[in-house]
Amino acid sequence: MELPELAARWMHALTSTAYIPLSHAEIEQALLESLRWLRQSPESVADRLVSLHATGPDSLRVTIDVLWPTFELKLLARLASAYAQAMRMDAFDQQEQIKVAIVRAKQRVERTLKVSQARFQEVFDSAALGIVITDLDGRCVEANDALAEIVGLDSGADLNDRDLTDFYHPGDVAALAASYRKVREGHVDRFRDQRKLIRVDGEPVWVYLAVSLLRDADGEPTHYVTMVEDISELHLLQRSLDHQLLHDSLTGLSNRQHFITQVERRLGSAPITLYHLGLDAFSVVNNGLGHETGDKLLKIVASRLGKLADEKKAVLARIGGDEFALMTTSDNVTVTIEEIQAVLAEATFVDDHGIALSASIGVVDRPPAFATANELLRSANAALRQAKARGKRQWALHDPHDDARRRGKYALAASMPGAWEHGEIEIVYAPVHDLETREVLGAVARLHWDDLSHNDTMALADSTGLSLPIGRWLLREACAQAARWVEEFGDRAPTLHIALGALQSRDEDLVADVKRALDETGLPPERLRIALDISSVLAGDDNAVVLHDSGIVTALDGFHGGHDELAVLTEVQVRAVITRAPAPGPDSPLRQAMRDLIATVHSFGVRFGVDEVHTIEEADHWRAVGADAVIGLLPALPPDDVTELLTTASLPPEAS
Repeated sequence: MELPELAARWMHALTSTAYIPLSHAEIEQALLESLRWLRQSPESVADRLVSLHATGPDSLRVTIDVLWPTFELKLLARLASAYAQAMRMDAFDQQEQIKVAIVRAKQRVERTLKVSQARFQEVFDSAALGIVITDLDGRCVEANDALAEIVGLDSGADLNDRDLTDFYHPGDVAALAASYRKVREGHVDRFRDQRKLIRVDGEPVWVYLAVSLLRDADGEPTHYVTMVEDISELHLLQRSLDHQLLHDSLTGLSNRQHFITQVERRLGSAPITLYHLGLDAFSVVNNGLGHETGDKLLKIVASRLGKLADEKKAVLARIGGDEFALMTTSDNVTVTIEEIQAVLAEATFVDDHGIALSASIGVVDRPPAFATANELLRSANAALRQAKARGKRQWALHDPHDDARRRGKYALAASMPGAWEHGEIEIVYAPVHDLETREVLGAVARLHWDDLSHNDTMALADSTGLSLPIGRWLLREACAQAARWVEEFGDRAPTLHIALGALQSRDEDLVADVKRALDETGLPPERLRIALDISSVLAGDDNAVVLHDSGIVTALDGFHGGHDELAVLTEVQVRAVITRAPAPGPDSPLRQAMRDLIATVHSFGVRFGVDEVHTIEEADHWRAVGADAVIGLLPALPPDDVTELLTTASLPPEAS
């Protein structure tokens, strides 16, 4: 939600809870400025609210209701705490003025005794805060009814001659006595503190205390004035917010933030083992039996893991949807994993369904003392990903060297959108050679980024979800370049070949993207060859069929020669298949098998191409077993270099 709209909603909510002596426009402008400062200084925003007199009984509640969807709970908790502090400070400032009035009234007793006494008594009795005057030994001289209500008595008179320390929590008596003594001895003018009182019925009540001195005409201390504000509701609210910030709302376990804090406390004091659990196939429960059943199962899992954690004196947290973390003092990893699996494997009846689970587990055992808690969780998560890649009910120990390699790959993938935006990713063109005639059949458009190949670049794009937009960009730019070559060189222009990644091959908008690229660039359809990833065709996608029906020549990339792939050739009309298998040498036992495979492909009227063939020797091996074309014999070139070669050569540059 935009900040001006949020400020308007906030203004309407606040003005319904308190009288603010400003126009709606002025209030809305002040709240808009507060929203802009909220993330940097929630304390100043709280002070601003109190200064605006937004101090109604429900002002804080409606503020949290309005801001909660936009701002995180932790920030709102700080705002609520600062608001309560500002309210207290405002109230105590007012009461401080009252106290000054009380002192002055006593000093003027000889002149205006009757008027001053009446004024003092009215303020004293009607104050919303509890007020008590005690002698220097702590015995109550006078107290108002507000204080009596706080401690569970009927009236302030019931406190007379009672020791105020009788109502302090036993654990606070010594600290409060020291604070009173500092005021009496002049070390401080007053003190304010949050403490716990004990009511006459034994129930605790949280209060905010403000204590100062009354002095006689000679300036000597005679009495203490103690003001008491009942903050039990605010204290409970703050504790509730703190609990929500640090605990998972569904299971009651520690959340990620709290778990990180506990790991930080344990690091360096004792060797630890960190387990990151991911429930296997939990989505099957959610999708098959419903999310309500899944939530119930998560509570049961949390309870069982909690008992195991208690037995091991370990720390347990839920750090994700179906992910948990367990921190133990270093123990036998395999034993602990078996215990975790045994706890989860026990069948549980939820809504009349007997359900059993297993977990994939990533383990970080005895990390170095200099490692941070966030780094350990990241390492455990990386180990969990490796365990999941192996299958269900697997576990993996964190390998720092393998993790460093993977992190480099992930860092490269994360930087790919910026590289594309800044033009660092280029399109180059690799020649396609006919093995029989040695002629160039066309040029394959490929991505080039730094030292990465086209396939590596597309793999990184797939991992970040960038493969579809970057694939469309490649298709459009390559068609535009091929159209310029056709316009300039006619029949001598190379036929454009484009190999699509797995995601783009099964994209529902692929056919429309191809037609749009041809229409916008003017490239004749017969000058384009589209190679689709064979896995998309095996999955039942019909893009290959629709492209063929639209007059686009197609091929299947990633061919391995399996039965299902051969069966596809009987159902889908394609011009060629492309493989990346190693070249079968003369002494290879696979040579005859490859020859037979290629012959079978030829029997379907389909040509056999090979990608990533970089030497003449490899090309000769492929020609010997019957392959038709290879890609990679010559380096891929930028479009300007290809244009220059086409301009200066009487034949396509690759053939010459």
